[in-house]
Amino acid sequence: MQKQRFFRISLGWQILIGLILGLIVGDLFYQNKTAIAILQPIGTIFINLIKMIVLPIVISCLVVGIAKMGDIKKLGRVGGKTLIYFEVMTTLALALGLVVGNVTKPGDSINIQTLSKVSITQYASTAKAASNHGLGDIIMNIVPTNFFEALGKGDMIPVIFFTVMFGLGIAAIGKKGKILLDFFDATADVMFKVTNWIMKLAPLGVFGLIGTTIAQFGLAALKPLALFLLVAYATMVIFIVVIMGLVARIWHLNIFELLTVIRDEVVLAFSTASSEAALPKIIEKMQKYGVSGGIVSFVVPTGYTFNLDGSAIYQSLAALFLAQAYHIHLSISQQIMLLVVLMITSKGMAGVPGASFVVLLATIGTIGVPAEGLAFIAGIDRLVDMGRTAVNVVGNSLAAMIIAKSENEFDEPMSKRYYATFKHDHGKLEETK
Repeated sequence: MQKQRFFRISLGWQILIGLILGLIVGDLFYQNKTAIAILQPIGTIFINLIKMIVLPIVISCLVVGIAKMGDIKKLGRVGGKTLIYFEVMTTLALALGLVVGNVTKPGDSINIQTLSKVSITQYASTAKAASNHGLGDIIMNIVPTNFFEALGKGDMIPVIFFTVMFGLGIAAIGKKGKILLDFFDATADVMFKVTNWIMKLAPLGVFGLIGTTIAQFGLAALKPLALFLLVAYATMVIFIVVIMGLVARIWHLNIFELLTVIRDEVVLAFSTASSEAALPKIIEKMQKYGVSGGIVSFVVPTGYTFNLDGSAIYQSLAALFLAQAYHIHLSISQQIMLLVVLMITSKGMAGVPGASFVVLLATIGTIGVPAEGLAFIAGIDRLVDMGRTAVNVVGNSLAAMIIAKSENEFDEPMSKRYYATFKHDHGKLEETK
């Protein structure tokens, strides 16, 4: 029995194998409609399974966490800290993208006429609809008129708002609310168990998703934009290791320890290009890692709307890349204005499908780049999306730890024990209560 466990391949390695096989199969069946028709449902079903469990987990964990917190003043303080932290980190991410873009100048060597064009019609229609809904509308829509309608649409922020109020209500009625608290506590345990079952299908889902992408666009599509891809990924690595590393160090945390603990979830997010795919396990794992349930259940889901560090890096870098490709020189003041515009549009369009691309579409006109320019990088958007999604997952996990530490709700002894056990077992912990 022990020997069987020793040779068992961890989830992270299974996902990487699925990713590699997807790349190979996708390239072998490039533009083969039959192969695409077979591969696409595999990935889609896996993502749908994840989406099915995300909201039940968020609601049940958040209700229990807020009810146990039970203090509206404390909640307000946590919310304020969280939003300030998110704004600072996304601004740093935007600034880093601009700095690296100015230093490396990835667009200068590009012949814009040689790049393959991909239709951006779907993004254009989304951008047009989203452009009428600025930051003010996002604030107005925080309060749902119908909770079940928001639940059906998957609107995370209105759902979080109602759930927070519901959790505070349970805390306010005292012993009478215990039956509800027990119900949601049990619901969370059930959903985590279902999550573990679904995660067994992750390698297959990743195989289908990446296989479909490569079969549609082909590996050859990478060649003209290889430098941009390289610079984008290098910038994301710098942001995690240097910026997040320094922020973690200020709070006496270790970014590499965090990366070790959430490595499977980061690989999953990278492979699927979906933050939702990693969200259930991140919530579960961060609680085991010492972050209080109330903090992690509030910070992580909120971060998936307001703390998209990877997306911020991509937006500023891509905008500068396109300007360079069109030989448009941007002064320092114009780049500062671009940063401000990106800060506003990225928040105003949070939660819009294809948000990063839509933000760019709404922004590049302000620096003189034609909207058609985005067609040149649309073909590799999925490949860049994999990297920025992984950065978003790491950023939100770190945010939960920092906010918990600021509230003295980070159990360091528990964190050290979990990390030690995690390393010893190579990440294959037994699922325990």
